[in-house]
Amino acid sequence: MTLQENLFGGPPATHLPDRPEPQAALEAGTEPAKVVTEWPDFSEGWAALAELALTENNPVAAYAYARTGYHRGLDQLRRAGWKGHGPIPWSHRPNHGFLRALAALSRAAQAIGETEEYERCKQFLADSDPEAPGHLGLA
Repeated sequence: MTLQENLFGGPPATHLPDRPEPQAALEAGTEPAKVVTEWPDFSEGWAALAELALTENNPVAAYAYARTGYHRGLDQLRRAGWKGHGPIPWSHRPNHGFLRALAALSRAAQAIGETEEYERCKQFLADSDPEAPGHLGLA
């Protein structure tokens, strides 16, 4: 389901709650591993770890970090009322962690030869918000 379809009666967009403390820690340059040690449910910290592992050419670690961030994000989406489909807009800052983890999972899956997982995650990202792949380098 795309954001456009939502205008015609689809499920409402899901907006995750703001997480000011861990977000501020990441923005201040705290190492992502320290952030997830203090806030292990913070998807954006796991996404940052996955992105770092990808830049270090360590796709197996990236896959593990991204999958953790993805699942932590799914838990939070469900608590926010998401029913397994519908928009997760990039424009809502607290959604970035989940969407970044999903993009990193896609890249890591591709790097380890998991073609189906790569395609599924890439499609899920586009279905969540058609603008997200462009922001995350998967356009």
